[in-house]
Amino acid sequence: MAQLEGHSALSKPMQPSNAASEWAFRGIQPLGLMPTTTGAVLAPPPVHRKSVARVALFDLPEASAQLINECFRQHGIETVPVHREQADRLKYEKFEACVLLLEETAGAIIELARASASNSRIIIFGLGGSAQDAMRYSKFCLNAVFHEPLERSAAMKLVRSTRSLVLHEFRRYVRVPVMTEVGIVMNDGGRLTATSQEISTGGMSLRGNHVPEIGAQVEVSFSLLTLPRVWVRGQVSWKKPNKSFGIRFDVTDERRQRLKEWIVGYLET
Repeated sequence: MAQLEGHSALSKPMQPSNAASEWAFRGIQPLGLMPTTTGAVLAPPPVHRKSVARVALFDLPEASAQLINECFRQHGIETVPVHREQADRLKYEKFEACVLLLEETAGAIIELARASASNSRIIIFGLGGSAQDAMRYSKFCLNAVFHEPLERSAAMKLVRSTRSLVLHEFRRYVRVPVMTEVGIVMNDGGRLTATSQEISTGGMSLRGNHVPEIGAQVEVSFSLLTLPRVWVRGQVSWKKPNKSFGIRFDVTDERRQRLKEWIVGYLET
């Protein structure tokens, strides 16, 4: 990003910040004008800053809300407590993300937000619950889950990994964190089920009880909100001891285009 220089001898060049943001984006503050007459100095016009991203903390326990608030605030993201009796705010008020407990009523709250024109693409964070609880809401495409008991380091890591999505600061090949059930058909006809962690136009990361071997040829199928079930060929490219693994999509599979179009639309909304 080019540096801005002063426009008069009395102005000093603006010095670039030494601390670049995590994604190498740097804000620029507007330059004030130095008075050139001997008259009274006029008050500078108000600076209108771009509104920050807002995350609704929906009816969270106080201790959890405080910790999650601290994590988001450290990344320049505002949190807004929303009590259960104020649920309609998710329908009429714009939020970039929402954190809610994975309990019996979570599905209705997610549906309320998703049905809103303002929040149809809202980033949904679950709090607590087991992997089975998260899968119960996979049709709503949870983006990520804060696991309980809530730990500061784990919560901070989760917020940091999803920060760019909440703030709409995207890399060229963005990976969208989203949890949805993925069916996997092996080359020999065997079938597995896993949970997606991140999806991009080039591949996806998953986690499951059974992990295919690296190099295995597979076909995956899944659905994402407005994207009906899609099938894509791929190859297992890596795996880890925690039962997570990655699949690289076959670039010759034209069905991948549907996923690419969905991701572009998701990010531009």
